[in-house]
Amino acid sequence: MDIKKIFENNRKWVDDKLGANPDYFKKLSEGQNPDILYIGCSDSRVTAEELMGLSPGEVFVHRNIANMVSNLDLSVMSVINYAVGNLKVDHIVVCGHYYCGGVKAAMQSEDLGILNPWLRNIRDVYRLHKTELNDITDEEQKYKRLVELNVQEQCVNVIKTAVVQKAYRDRNITVHGWVFDIHSGKLIDLNIDLDKILKDIMEIYHLD
Repeated sequence: MDIKKIFENNRKWVDDKLGANPDYFKKLSEGQNPDILYIGCSDSRVTAEELMGLSPGEVFVHRNIANMVSNLDLSVMSVINYAVGNLKVDHIVVCGHYYCGGVKAAMQSEDLGILNPWLRNIRDVYRLHKTELNDITDEEQKYKRLVELNVQEQCVNVIKTAVVQKAYRDRNITVHGWVFDIHSGKLIDLNIDLDKILKDIMEIYHLD
């Protein structure tokens, strides 16, 4: 790729925005008020705003390998804290995608060096759902199901954070688990029953 092309694209994008609204960047510079926090995968095929049809300023975005929410990851914890505590988002989306390289790597038994601690989080998801996953004989379907279960567990991890617990107490906030199907381009709402999943553990994570 010719990097110079990026700056050409940028100039065209600026011209297009200003042509539609001369005050576009002036208003954009005045601040942000997103309603959604999106936690997705770093995969280059999976965008955030574009796949949701949203514009700059409408969604606060965090991306990492396999859309993980680890309480030891200061980056994602800081993003959640700022989005919920300061920006006051009402929706938190954890969005995985089928054919995720991180999930696939976690299904292998290879030594992947520095990635090992990160992928272990996904292997822990496999451990939690081992019975269900081992009953799936088709490897592609097992792979897809682990993608879905990983999204589910990361939604649980979001809800376990102190800032989200406080937000539940003070206002309406909703956590969503989605998957992006690269083959079709469609977003899929997993309709995870988080209340049911969390029922037996909220006495541990609930903050008064």
